[in-house]
Parts: sequence; structure tokens; C-alpha cells
Amino acid sequence: MTEERIARLNELARKSKTIGLTEAEKQEQALLRQEYLAAIRQSLEAQLDNVYFLEEDGSKTKLKKKDQGGPLS
Repeated sequence: MTEERIARLNELARKSKTIGLTEAEKQEQALLRQEYLAAIRQSLEAQLDNVYFLEEDGSKTKLKKKDQGGPLS
């Protein structure tokens, strides 16, 4: 997500607290929020893809997604 889109989302949030938003602006804000949350999820998944558990024997085990039966399932 670009800095301009984040700035627009913040601008709409400020405007909604002061004078309110039109229906078109509410729809734009909802779309921007969805895009922002998707970017956060993608960033978190990328970080978690680089997480390893150090086992007692010194080996490393890659973190697996819950549906893959990893250590967090």
C-alpha cells in the first residue's frame, strides 16, 4: 500500500470524526481499510515465513501454518 493511499485513509478517518463522510467517501474508506489490512496480513505472513524453532538437539524446524499441522496446531 502506498504512502498516498495511507494518507488518504487517515484523511478520511479525521474527516469522519469532524464533519462526517458522504456515502462515496464511506465506500472509499471501506475499500482502503480492506487494502490496508491485506497489506498488514501479507507483511506478517512474510515475517512468519522466516521463523524457525531451535530444537534441543540444535536442529531448526520451520514454522508451519496451522492447517499444515505445525508446532502451533
